[in-house]
Amino acid sequence: MMQLHISPSMRSITISSSKVGAARHISYRTLFHTILILAFLLPFVFILTALVTLEGANKCSSIDCLGRRLGPRLLGRVDDSERLARDFYKILNEVSTRDIPDGLKLPDSFHHLVSDTKNNRYDAKTFALVLRAMMEKFERDIRETKFAELTNKHFAASSIPKGIHCLSLRLTDEYSSNAHARRQLPSPERLPRLSDNARHHFILSTDNILAASVVVSSAVRSSSKPEKIVFHVITDKKTYAGMHSWFALNSVSPAIVEVRGVHQFDWLTRENVPVLEAVESHNGLMNYYHGSHVAGANLSETTPRRFASKLQSRSPKYISLLNHLRIYIPELFPNLDKVVFLDDDVVVQRDLAPLWDVDLGGKVNGAVETCRGEDERVMSKRLRNYFNFSHPHIAKHLDPEECAWAYGMNVFDLKAWRKTNIRETYHFWLRENLKSNLTMWKLGTLPPALIAFKGHVHIIDSSWHMLGLGYQSQTNVESIRRAAVIHYNGQSKPWLEIGFEHLRPFWTKYVNYSNDFIKNCHILE
Repeated sequence: MMQLHISPSMRSITISSSKVGAARHISYRTLFHTILILAFLLPFVFILTALVTLEGANKCSSIDCLGRRLGPRLLGRVDDSERLARDFYKILNEVSTRDIPDGLKLPDSFHHLVSDTKNNRYDAKTFALVLRAMMEKFERDIRETKFAELTNKHFAASSIPKGIHCLSLRLTDEYSSNAHARRQLPSPERLPRLSDNARHHFILSTDNILAASVVVSSAVRSSSKPEKIVFHVITDKKTYAGMHSWFALNSVSPAIVEVRGVHQFDWLTRENVPVLEAVESHNGLMNYYHGSHVAGANLSETTPRRFASKLQSRSPKYISLLNHLRIYIPELFPNLDKVVFLDDDVVVQRDLAPLWDVDLGGKVNGAVETCRGEDERVMSKRLRNYFNFSHPHIAKHLDPEECAWAYGMNVFDLKAWRKTNIRETYHFWLRENLKSNLTMWKLGTLPPALIAFKGHVHIIDSSWHMLGLGYQSQTNVESIRRAAVIHYNGQSKPWLEIGFEHLRPFWTKYVNYSNDFIKNCHILE
């Protein structure tokens, strides 16, 4: 039991207990000084406590936790975690400039790194050096994997799927054995409509029967007046029989389809089409498109995106006459005044009849420009994206900031075209590029067309033609639904395994899966 005794002189206070010798004497002076010090410190303690509470202070709820937080602050010390972070950052900076020793054994994973650090008692610098070496190795592996993926994708895009090859073979066989597959297209009484300018004429140049069927079917089904549609399908000699069989056996009436092979156009001679001679005789051209696509490429000095672009520019289709054929449309169809040209990797989703009413203002080519739009990756193409402006001939004649336009859905005024020298300009620049060993541009038929049609292009509304579905997986689906024509330009064609799954249904909805040839060839099974 404790007792409090005040001295008679009032100078001291004695605190005692029942235990012997347990009395303590405290002077008034000591007590006064103690109270004075507490009165001075308590406001600061209150303020620090409030700050810790407002900051969360690791949600301290005990006196012990609060003491651990307040102690270093009262003594002017910094939190150990902050000091450790500064020290480690300093070590990382030092290690970043050091050479990684040859033969340094690197862990395969973070788990192994922790284990090695514990077993080998790494100091901080050794740990940081090993960590840096691991990161650099992983970056190299990822980069090499990306380049390998792009190369494999290029070869996949350049190949013919077995289903499509099967379709062509079976239809070719049908042409030789089935008289109905050989029937005249169109029927004799409809032949005059092939040159009737009151109708809507489409030009399609392709050797892909399945793709052609989708383009024609989608255009007819989207039309409000399909009876006015005339399709002129041009293919090569080896595909002609199969292409003819498909449209002879699968009528799109009331629309009209004619199928012609390039060998059936008397005008397509070497004298009129220098591309033919160039393709057959230019060794450099054949080696560029059919040689090794990776040999000599310095992958350490390029980016995956640039590498992908170079691979795409070396697709063999760019030296195919079918790809260059659009520049000869006025001569191939001398009786037509206005046509719409479609690539074989498009789908028509809206009636295109209004395109024949578009006033091109005396221009030859109605096209969508590709230098501005919501999709920055697709709609950011200017001439600098297609030409080598370090070449003096290019720098002299072209403006790198000039807007490019799209090939693949074009309205052509053939009457106006025949009054120009567009074809001659196209041939001239093709020859110049061959002379310069393909150093002016690398990518197919669009670059020479951008030059040849210069001053002859009328820009039409972008809603008519949406591009990029073959290389932009992030394409806005709502924008796709609104577009009149969607274009799977790029490597990821919808009929290939590498096509984007969420974009493919816009194309497959026009594939006739009930057709026996489609079923027997397991098309996109």
